[in-house]
Amino acid sequence: MPAFWDDNEVAQRVLREKGALERVVRDWKSLATTRDDVATLLELAEEEQEASLLTEASEAAAGLERAVRALEIRRLLSEKEDISDAIVEINAGAGGIDACDWADMLLRMYLRWAELRGFKSEIMDRQAAEEGIRSVVFAIRGSYAFGYLKAESGVHRLVRISPFDAQARRHTAFAAVAAYADLDDDIDVQINPADVEMQAMRSSGAGGQHVNTTDSAVRLTHTPTGIVVVCRAERSQHKNRDKAMAMLRAKIYQLEMDKRLEAQAEVNAKKKRIDFGSQIRSYVLQPYQQVKDLRTDVVTGNVDRVLDGDLDAFMEAWLAARAEGKMAEA
Repeated sequence: MPAFWDDNEVAQRVLREKGALERVVRDWKSLATTRDDVATLLELAEEEQEASLLTEASEAAAGLERAVRALEIRRLLSEKEDISDAIVEINAGAGGIDACDWADMLLRMYLRWAELRGFKSEIMDRQAAEEGIRSVVFAIRGSYAFGYLKAESGVHRLVRISPFDAQARRHTAFAAVAAYADLDDDIDVQINPADVEMQAMRSSGAGGQHVNTTDSAVRLTHTPTGIVVVCRAERSQHKNRDKAMAMLRAKIYQLEMDKRLEAQAEVNAKKKRIDFGSQIRSYVLQPYQQVKDLRTDVVTGNVDRVLDGDLDAFMEAWLAARAEGKMAEA
């Protein structure tokens, strides 16, 4: 089908959807095979009454349970935009220099999560601070990236002995995370060009001979909603504008979805000040080590593992609680 490749973006989207559907079919077939194998092992173990067979059957049953859980989580990712790539925004909140450092730690955590899943990532805009970052916008590209990362939207709280305090006192810092679906052409978002104000900005890199000092960065303002996006990832103003438009479409779509689902009150509640009493998850490094999600009560003492990107338990619990309508308000 030569015509299929005439539009490369459409072709890539179709291939991604095809791959996702093939993976579902493959997983179900594998699950059926595993189920049959476990049943056979259980029959043999019962007949032979042999300890090694009982152990093997028990391990196989545990593996089957994990596989069923993985497919159940995939079932929860059923909304149209869940399969999309994600655009994620992190903003430092209360806590001064510790909050900026905390925002940088969260960025690393999500990039590590993406790496562990084999996803690609791209920094689209980054505002540096004296230590860490004031804000950052980045894309995570991979199947169901948004479906998982939407569980991370909210305020994240860090408690630790501050490395920036000469008296080694314990400090609390906050950062806000917001995830948006990076929409494809199947999801129509109408934006009137007259409603978008564009401003070219001076873009600069980390320094050195390759520093980018052209007016290539782009800021777009959607006047009806007041939404502002900035992209400085590319040296080309045209490419930055295209990426900024994608970010704008994602934010406007999320805003419209909130209204359509009559959930604006809940969304507004999540957009509290990035401060005490508004967090969805707490990361305590001192005087003890614990990460606790305040919406689902999922807790772990392995803070280092979480900060290295092991977030699936938190994401999956949120998806399950959301589906069951039992999630406590953050």
